[in-house]
Amino acid sequence: MFNSAVRGKLIDGDKSFSQISKEILAPIHAKTPLWWYAAMLVSLGMFGFGLYCKYITVSTGIGTWGVNNSVAWGWAIINFVWWIGIGHAGTAFSIFLLILRQKWRTAINRAAEAMTVVAVFCASLFPLLHMGRPWLFFFIFPYPNTRGPLWVNFNSPLFWDFVAISAYLLISASFWYFGMVPDFATIRDTAKSKIKKAVYGFFAFGWTGSSREWLRFEGLSFVLGGIAAVLVVSVHSIVSTDFAVSVQAGWHTTIFPPYFVIGAIFSGFAMVLTLVITMRGLYNMNDFITDRHVDAVCRILIFISLIMGTAYMTEIFIAWYSASEYETYMFFKNRLFGDYAFQFWAMFTANAVIPQLFWFKAVRKRMWIVFIISIIINIGMWFERFNIVVTTLSRDYLPAAWANYSPTYVEIGFFVGTLGMFLAGVLLFFRYIPMIAISELKSVAKFDKPNNGQLKAKSHE
Repeated sequence: MFNSAVRGKLIDGDKSFSQISKEILAPIHAKTPLWWYAAMLVSLGMFGFGLYCKYITVSTGIGTWGVNNSVAWGWAIINFVWWIGIGHAGTAFSIFLLILRQKWRTAINRAAEAMTVVAVFCASLFPLLHMGRPWLFFFIFPYPNTRGPLWVNFNSPLFWDFVAISAYLLISASFWYFGMVPDFATIRDTAKSKIKKAVYGFFAFGWTGSSREWLRFEGLSFVLGGIAAVLVVSVHSIVSTDFAVSVQAGWHTTIFPPYFVIGAIFSGFAMVLTLVITMRGLYNMNDFITDRHVDAVCRILIFISLIMGTAYMTEIFIAWYSASEYETYMFFKNRLFGDYAFQFWAMFTANAVIPQLFWFKAVRKRMWIVFIISIIINIGMWFERFNIVVTTLSRDYLPAAWANYSPTYVEIGFFVGTLGMFLAGVLLFFRYIPMIAISELKSVAKFDKPNNGQLKAKSHE
């Protein structure tokens, strides 16, 4: 007889089921720390400044932005695509790893899904205000109306964005919320405050934990997961067609849909790293979010970084191989060595070069280095969206119409406001929702002591 380890431990400390629940729910039942109030105050200040800039935009007009006749898309569309990319992480992380039955995802998926919902909310604000008259946003709804045979323009990328965002937000929020129902019931049963019991009991939908409920819960998870898996690919493909359906040099290419999808997952996974490392440091979750979890995400980022570098090189090669003077000018004289060379090389270095440091185990084991690289990747992905939008629009086919672009404080403030909104949402998630899925974590718990509730796995002779 011999012991056969089917897989390594996903939880350190040989914790019992009760210990897992107690430690994950500790931040919810404990008193709110002072740093949380300070961080929330800063976040609300950023959000307030963003609201002020939105008020200026609505009351005065888009003329308060730095856009012009040539560069009609500026920071608004750049940040829209950037936030949508970050929002891809939660669904991609949870769904694809769920379908592939990767058990190590259980410690991270809840945070990734929460990040998705908040990021998609942030992204939806940019096309809304970019319309110029946001109070007429209902015009993009596909519904029969009393104003005559007026329907939406199905050829409009604005309508495509609306369908993509609304469908993605609905599925992501549903998948995230229904996954929390068992945990809400746990909080309801362990809370001492009557108000907490009532509030979390309401959101738990009367969950009792019966076998029938668990069967329906797991079935619903796979149904929503299957729908969301399709949306992960389709949503950012739709966003990429905003550019690809045009005839502008640098945009009119079939590489954009896979290029955008991979880039979205890349930036999203980097933001997941930023979030879970923060969780580890602030709430002492090292036993649940272990070095092995961080190492696994770093390995995925290495692979995606290689794909991104290949995509960048492919774009440059095709521009040269096509022998098109417009494509050649766009990539070589404008992006690589022109007015926007800094943005291009910042993008290339941050996304294709620096992540290769994850090849070294010593780098992957140092959380502060991983944290810094994850932030650098998201900065690099922002520069990627800047390169795509601004470099093409600033140099079109008519040299007389060429114009440079720089954002105004209103555009910058709008973006800062969404950052504050995102941080406030994450802080509320830290405070009132279990950061790790308790029920899923218990399903992968592996104990060495029989009295902890589960016998050690042994193979038969």
